[in-house]
Amino acid sequence: MSSPASSASTSRPRVVAVTGGRVVPVVGDPIEGGTVLVVDGRITQVGADVVVPEGAQVVDATGRWVLPGFVEAHGHVGIDEEAQGWAGDDTNEMTSPNTAGVRAIDAVNIDDEGFRDALLGGVTSVVVKPGSGNPIGGQSVALKSWGGRTIDEQVISDAVSVKSALGENPKRVYGDRKQTPSTRLGVAFVIREAFTKAQHYRAARAAAEAKGEPFAVDLTLDTLARVLDGELVWDQHTHRHDDIATAVRLSEEFGYRLVVNHGTEAHKIADVLAEKQIPVIFGPMLTSRSKVELRDRAIVNLATLAAAGVRVAITTDHPVVPINLLVLQAVLAVRDGLPRQTALEALTINPATFLGLEGRIGALTPGRDGDVVIWSDDPLTTDARVEHVLIEGRTVYTWDAAERRGHVVERAERFAG
Repeated sequence: MSSPASSASTSRPRVVAVTGGRVVPVVGDPIEGGTVLVVDGRITQVGADVVVPEGAQVVDATGRWVLPGFVEAHGHVGIDEEAQGWAGDDTNEMTSPNTAGVRAIDAVNIDDEGFRDALLGGVTSVVVKPGSGNPIGGQSVALKSWGGRTIDEQVISDAVSVKSALGENPKRVYGDRKQTPSTRLGVAFVIREAFTKAQHYRAARAAAEAKGEPFAVDLTLDTLARVLDGELVWDQHTHRHDDIATAVRLSEEFGYRLVVNHGTEAHKIADVLAEKQIPVIFGPMLTSRSKVELRDRAIVNLATLAAAGVRVAITTDHPVVPINLLVLQAVLAVRDGLPRQTALEALTINPATFLGLEGRIGALTPGRDGDVVIWSDDPLTTDARVEHVLIEGRTVYTWDAAERRGHVVERAERFAG
């Protein structure tokens, strides 16, 4: 279902021009006094000499910085709701070690406060993933942070990735129950066995299709077959370097696309990840060392990864760290040696590319969605503030300087279209 923001008017195109700011496309050089032109929700022109059509809505960004909306590549917004307790926690379906068939889209509450917080931090896209209680947790969904009356109107893609977990979390959950998997051996076994079954399932399905025979669909195995086919990314929750090595080993056994999530000790085998071109969604950085596998947590590890040639993104793992602090983590990473350009890429084009969303989000270039954020200053400074957020060319958030508070377009206004 397309969102109201992406549907062209039946009478005339809806044209929005963000003018006069320092435009930072991320994939190109900054443009002083630039213009971003958005027509019917998509960017059509970016440059210093863009002619603003008559009748366009003009958003004056003079003296401000203009960037693409940031991308939270690994969050639990809407399925681990804030201030809701057990009633709002749908993060883990911990009734079986393998729940590949469950889908985050079926549990997201788009009125979770986390989505409002996303706008405060310039985050316009969120990849919502199941949790890490199971070796295989389920399917993620990529959403716009705001703008729809239902979740379906905010979906960027519901065919993004499958969440998997190695290490302490699944070992603890099922070990406490005295069932498999209770060790790292068992966690890897569950994943390996599941993919072996998926290979047989895929072969049986192909044989049935070739003969024109009916075939019984198994939602769990069908999802894993999509991973084997390259349709879905394998998002691997993993902190310790030995678990990361296991993740690499499994991905090479079965040939799926691996993205390391968290990567606390990924710097210890950064050369391996760089050689194999395995990206890392790093973080969260602003947490305590709450478990053994986080004992080597350090912000500087991200700079070490990037220096080794590993492509990186940054995550808050919301609500572990509030999603509006995504950019603050980038600021701290720059302080500890991450190049500024790499930090911007880690908030935008990199996460979009890792998860197959680069055709829609991650940069200010023609053809992508008109997700534009106006900052008071350089966002990689601690005093910069989000002043205006557009998602697909529609204003969803503004900062009221006089009242010193932000205004989010609320649900009643969304119903009004």
